[in-house]
Amino acid sequence: MSSYFPRTKDLTRTRRSVTDSPPSSPSPTEKSFRHDRLSRLDSSGENIPDRLGRTSSYIRRETRLASLNKPEQDITSKDYKKMYADALHENDRLKSRLQDSKQELVSIRSQLEKVTQRQDRIAEKSTLLESEKKEKQALEKRVSGMEDEIKVLTELKMDNQRLKDENGALIRVISKLSK
Repeated sequence: MSSYFPRTKDLTRTRRSVTDSPPSSPSPTEKSFRHDRLSRLDSSGENIPDRLGRTSSYIRRETRLASLNKPEQDITSKDYKKMYADALHENDRLKSRLQDSKQELVSIRSQLEKVTQRQDRIAEKSTLLESEKKEKQALEKRVSGMEDEIKVLTELKMDNQRLKDENGALIRVISKLSK
């Protein structure tokens, strides 16, 4: 089966050396070598070279660690004071940023509230417009119905007036005939 991805992960292998493996418990011979290394330090803490005139890295490291453990009051107190001042400065800066963020949050919330109120008003207006349109249509229907009734009424009034006139004329004709 072919793949679109290169197989570099499968092909590239690295060898581990003995130093890459995790440390194991020291053997009895290593313990004696360590004892020899420690015995090379004299009482003042200075290195005593081994048979070949070299000082081991272990001894150098031990002396470095011993020199670092010496308390230096002025340096550490200044460092702590500086660190404290830096921390206070950072806290003040963060507090001001927090205040700014809170103010920005309040302004954004008020803007959001205004926008939602506008949308509510628009929605209310649209519902009012729809109801007004329905009312307008209903009123237009009533007006057109009333106009039709007015036309019918005027026709009825005209018919009624014509009938009154005819009735009056008939009454006159009958009264002339009866004389």
